[in-house]
Amino acid sequence: MEFICCLHVDLSLPLSFLPPVCSYCSIGDLYSLWKSVGRFAEAVLRLFATELVLVLAYLHNLGIVHRDVKMENILLDEQGHLKLTDFGLSRHLACGERAYTICGTLQYMAPEVLSGGPYAHPADWWSMGILLFALATGKFPVPPEKDHISMLESVKSCSYVIPSSLGLGLRLLLSELLCPDPQRRLRYLHHFRGHLFFRGMTFDAEILRKQPVDFVLGLQRAAETPMDSAAFSDFDLDLASTSGQPCPG
Repeated sequence: MEFICCLHVDLSLPLSFLPPVCSYCSIGDLYSLWKSVGRFAEAVLRLFATELVLVLAYLHNLGIVHRDVKMENILLDEQGHLKLTDFGLSRHLACGERAYTICGTLQYMAPEVLSGGPYAHPADWWSMGILLFALATGKFPVPPEKDHISMLESVKSCSYVIPSSLGLGLRLLLSELLCPDPQRRLRYLHHFRGHLFFRGMTFDAEILRKQPVDFVLGLQRAAETPMDSAAFSDFDLDLASTSGQPCPG
């Protein structure tokens, strides 16, 4: 799968020394990008949502529920595409099997996870809905609280109102992902393919990968621009304090 951060192992090394190496994602993580941008244009959001749908559908088809889908666990490769990482909380669920462990990140947790289960793969789609909500609006539906207990109460009592300022397709998508009933939650790949929000998008991972994400690469180039020396014009450095003595190495 194109949009998963893979582990690489050199099998030519002795079995007692097989250090796993992750794919290098030079741009960083989605959370840092979001903090610098505030909110994303719908076109960028649509691309990222498509890539995340493909990843989650792939994992779910293998029976794997990630259980910690969040911006900090999504890296960006050299072309600006997503790479889902950190499978430390993931679990394989056999057909019909359910999980009961309360785990993940509070702001992203589905209601059925917070209640102690039973829950399954639809919990990941709720987390994706929270992620897209934050990317689209520049803020989480549940603001940060001073402590864990307060945060838990806020998450449990949140009504998750979708802002009317968002486009119709996006509002519909968020309402279907943030559906409290996991059985009615949007969760199958063919439903995403035919969804209003994804109209005109390809769900072919190879085709998506061929086109760099100009928005992300543009931000990276701007961040790498050398700082103007004029920014240091008011910097006060008293060279006389060294009394003419050379500086120690």
